[in-house]
Amino acid sequence: MTWMVIRLVLSLVFVAGVLWFAARVAKKRGLGMGNGLIEVVARQRMGRSSTVSVLRVADRVLVVGSTEENVTLLAEMDAEVVEEVLAEAEEERTAAQEARRAAVAARRPARALEAADDPFDHDAPTSQIPLPALPGVPGTRRPRRPVPVGRQAGGSGLVAGSVFDRAAWTQVVEGLRERTVRR
Repeated sequence: MTWMVIRLVLSLVFVAGVLWFAARVAKKRGLGMGNGLIEVVARQRMGRSSTVSVLRVADRVLVVGSTEENVTLLAEMDAEVVEEVLAEAEEERTAAQEARRAAVAARRPARALEAADDPFDHDAPTSQIPLPALPGVPGTRRPRRPVPVGRQAGGSGLVAGSVFDRAAWTQVVEGLRERTVRR
C-alpha cells in the first residue's frame, strides 16, 4: 500500500515537471503569446463553425468573418466608435452587476433586526421579522445520530461502512460466491 502511494506521488511529480518544462520551452519560443500588434476585441459565434470577430490591428479595427475553410474581411471600422461602444458595454455590465448585488443584499436579513430589542414589534414589516432556526434549514446543525449496530460490527475506524472498508468488500465477495456456486 505504501509503495503504491509513493509511486503515485512520484508519477504526479514527474507529470508536473514535464508540464513545467513544456511551459518554459513554449515561453522561450514565444508560443501562445501575442506581441500586442493584433488584439481580439470581441468574438461572436454565428453557427456551428462560423464566427464574427472584431480585431484591432495596430490602429485599425477590422470585422472579420471566419469559418472552417476561410476568413473574410467584412468591414473596417473607426477605432473611436469601437472604443465608445466598448465603454458603453462595460458601463452596462457594471450597472447590471450592481443591480444584482443590490437584489441579493435586499434578500438578506437586516443586521439591525437581528439585534432588535423587541422581535415582535407590530410596526415592523412582516418580511423583516426574524424567524427562529428550524430543523432542516441550511446553515443549522442537526444532532448526530447514533451509529447503527450493524455498522459497528462490520468494521471500525474512519473507513467503516465506506467503499474502502475491507469488511464490507469481504461481505460482498462472500455474497457473490454464494450466488455463483452450483448446487
